[in-house]
Amino acid sequence: MVRNSLGRLIPESFNGKNVIPFSDPFSLQPKGFRASRPLTRLNPGQKKLLPGLREAIQAAGLKDGMTISTHHHLRNGDALLAQVVREIDALGLRDIRIASSSIHPAHAEIIPFIEKGVISALECGVNGLIGELVSRGELSCPITVRTHGGRARALISGEIPVDVAFIAAPCCDDYGNMNGYYGPSACGSLGYAQVDAQHARTVVAVTDNLVPYPASPVSIPQTMIDYVVRIDTLGDPKKIVSTTTRITTDPVGLQIAKYAAQVIEAAGVLCDGFSFQTGSGGISLAVADNVRTLMRSAGIKGSFGCGGITGYFVDMLEEGLFETLFDVQCFDLKAVDSIGRNRHHLEISADMYANPFNAGAVVNRLDAVILGATEVDVDFNVNVNTESNGYLLHNTGGHSDTAAGARLAIIVAPSIRGRLPIVRDAVTTVTTPGETVDVIVTERGIAVNPRHQGLRGELLRRGLPVKDIRQLQEEIYHITGRPRPLEFEDEVVALIEYRDGSIIDVVRKVKK
Repeated sequence: MVRNSLGRLIPESFNGKNVIPFSDPFSLQPKGFRASRPLTRLNPGQKKLLPGLREAIQAAGLKDGMTISTHHHLRNGDALLAQVVREIDALGLRDIRIASSSIHPAHAEIIPFIEKGVISALECGVNGLIGELVSRGELSCPITVRTHGGRARALISGEIPVDVAFIAAPCCDDYGNMNGYYGPSACGSLGYAQVDAQHARTVVAVTDNLVPYPASPVSIPQTMIDYVVRIDTLGDPKKIVSTTTRITTDPVGLQIAKYAAQVIEAAGVLCDGFSFQTGSGGISLAVADNVRTLMRSAGIKGSFGCGGITGYFVDMLEEGLFETLFDVQCFDLKAVDSIGRNRHHLEISADMYANPFNAGAVVNRLDAVILGATEVDVDFNVNVNTESNGYLLHNTGGHSDTAAGARLAIIVAPSIRGRLPIVRDAVTTVTTPGETVDVIVTERGIAVNPRHQGLRGELLRRGLPVKDIRQLQEEIYHITGRPRPLEFEDEVVALIEYRDGSIIDVVRKVKK
């Protein structure tokens, strides 16, 4: 074991691979070239359409020990991954790794296939029961959690060699042209799948809406697709909305949102050309609502909103508060509808969105981002991966990517969650390093990273409740008491990878 720059003990290797300990957010440089897939040729008259998933798996040449991927744009409504795994099992294949863009609670049905050795590792973030069982030592499946930008980097660099990508295509023709805008399983942007289509060795388009050639518009073109399969259903798009997409009505959340908007205003970034990202939670949307009011009153015309897009950002676009939306995934059905009709609502790949190893990601142009937290600590490190019980229940998403790129990264969270304090001496798991976090906003006060004394002074001048992070912690502890530390075994069950490929932390088996 070695210690990284944050003092976290990291194994020198994990699941057969050597690891790089995290040093800092910006110094690790890329090596080599962008990975490429094998050249292929399809002559006139040759067909891509196959009868089913099993035939596609066989045609792709999937073998024991290989890696597959899917995307999560249908989120908790996705039905494709489980169907693929069942067919892999029926063919007698074993030791398959899954490198999907994310695993959601709906994918718990693959647990029996992990137990019987069909699936041997997850090279992706995990939300829900699978992560909990692995944390408890009840399921053996090494996990490597990556950010959205980090996953794009890993595919493009060849660090994760995806042998077969199965792309859920809500609208697709028999030559593989596809989009996510239309059809019974419409999910909007296919931003995560675009990287798989470009770099997987074999790509299978799977659709429940086969349309006459050519499908239009084209998000992913026929030139990247080896086979096409039609199935009964890709899933339930109503379950894309797996978190609230309504502004909170809770007084605590509303107070946090008001403070956060005032921080943005005080920081001097709220002017013409302003760029902004929030999550889909109730507090984040309340921040957006406050920012919307400030933009209206000042006559500010923003440049772009980005990330996972909600109907609330669609409203701001249509109102003229933003010129453009950069959409890597749609968070609700209003966003799905918008991207199919509004030419200023643009689909972008995960590479363009957040890959740190390219010629410039969109996150680098963000003025402000609003992010949540499970815990924060006195060094401004943030945990979004593990819960208070130590279980790995959440993906990293774009948290670390946007914090690193934005001029102003604001964490919003209630000071007490489930009777537990949000501010700790040290977070259970470091997801995002404190060096990239600028402000933590709770209903009890605002903590500003010591690197930003000018902003701290401006907030004080405006009469906002600025507090030292340790002062804020002690006030919360006075109410909750000091929490007992969790106990873990030595066994490492998952790596938390920073966006550049270094390991920022690990998840250990929870002691019973």
